[in-house]
Amino acid sequence: MGTVGLSFGAATSGQGFDVASTVTQIQAASAAIENPWNSELSTLQAQDTVFTSLGTDLSTLTTSLQALTDFEGVFSEKEGSSSDPDTLALSSATSSATAGSHTVLVNSLATTSSDVSDTLANANDTLSGNVVITVNGQSSTIDVDSSSNTLSTLASAINSADAGVTATVLTDSSGSRLSLVSATSGAAGNITVSGSLSDTTTGGNLAFTSSQTGADASIVVDGTTLTSSSNTVTNAIPGVTFQLLAKSASSTSPVQIQITNDNTDVETAITNFVNAYNAVATDLTTQTGKDSSGNPEPLAGTPILSQLQSSLSGALFAGSASGSINSLEQLGISVNSDGSGTLTLDGDTLDAALDNNYSDVTGFFQNTGSFGQTLSTTLNNLGTQAPDGAIFLAQQQNSTQEAALNTDITNENTLLATQKTQLTDELNAANQTLQGIPSQLDEVNSIFDSLTGFNPNSQA
Repeated sequence: MGTVGLSFGAATSGQGFDVASTVTQIQAASAAIENPWNSELSTLQAQDTVFTSLGTDLSTLTTSLQALTDFEGVFSEKEGSSSDPDTLALSSATSSATAGSHTVLVNSLATTSSDVSDTLANANDTLSGNVVITVNGQSSTIDVDSSSNTLSTLASAINSADAGVTATVLTDSSGSRLSLVSATSGAAGNITVSGSLSDTTTGGNLAFTSSQTGADASIVVDGTTLTSSSNTVTNAIPGVTFQLLAKSASSTSPVQIQITNDNTDVETAITNFVNAYNAVATDLTTQTGKDSSGNPEPLAGTPILSQLQSSLSGALFAGSASGSINSLEQLGISVNSDGSGTLTLDGDTLDAALDNNYSDVTGFFQNTGSFGQTLSTTLNNLGTQAPDGAIFLAQQQNSTQEAALNTDITNENTLLATQKTQLTDELNAANQTLQGIPSQLDEVNSIFDSLTGFNPNSQA
């Protein structure tokens, strides 16, 4: 501990000294013990900032990889096209669809059964009786009463009865009629209407006639004749849904359906993966150097930095092959030779690999023990996941050290505060003594004068 000098002039001057300044000087020497603690705390906090950034970038990398390793991810996406969208429109191709070409000949479209009543000149005529509606063997009887004795109220009653049809009132210049349309398309939805419905206003009966018979669509898929109760066909080609819009122009002009893998989305996902990997690699490489002031980066020389770098770079060459694909280079992904650890993607090479070996590329990311699955495990072991992620454990260790340092600093500050009070009291007392010396000397002189009769101020 250094020495503290006091400046109070001659001892008999009564000048004393600056107590506050003296206390500050004494405590500054004592407080120096906190300097290494604060320095270590700053280093740990700087590491925490880097860990947070690294954790975020590792999380982004993990998410980008999941798009490739997820069985329902981009590799499962399919695209489709129809050679004649006016005859057949492709609705969707799900992950269960297989890439390939199919032919579809539309012999006939599905139709939906409908019946219509006789026309009433006045839609508000009063009705009586009942209507019996049969659809696919199930009959419903709707009795006419005071709440359903007009065309519109009867239509509402039929719809409320869940009779398997939709009832509406159609009106034109000739009058109004009740229309019944089956809720089930195709042959299974054919309607039969019976009962005894009459117009009490005119005294006439109200009969129903079939306006359209329900029929199944007939199509030929890849040479096999199939039927569909709906013009929306979902089961003819696994995973593919298409809409029948018109009958084929001739029996020799089928529609070509082409199902392809969605290379575009896969290429985008792999590009995102490479970019996310490069962000992490750049984070790590930056930490091996010095900052703009020439000071080592927070993680420079730490075991956690070496662990992250070696684990991440090693995972690029781990994992088993999938058919003809056994390395990232076959996908156009190469490690840059500039020491940065970053990757470069050749889009042409990737596109060729997807065109020629799509299933093998998929397996390279998704098979058990594959590159994708191995890297996924590595990332889980490196990130901020509790309880075993490397960054998570490093953050926990820093947190423990920071808590201990903060406790030491708090305790030392408490001790310094107590010391300040004691020093101030003691030095104030000493200062009062110094400042009182002139008056004490005056008293001594006075006593001496009275005893000796000597007066130094008198003249001879």
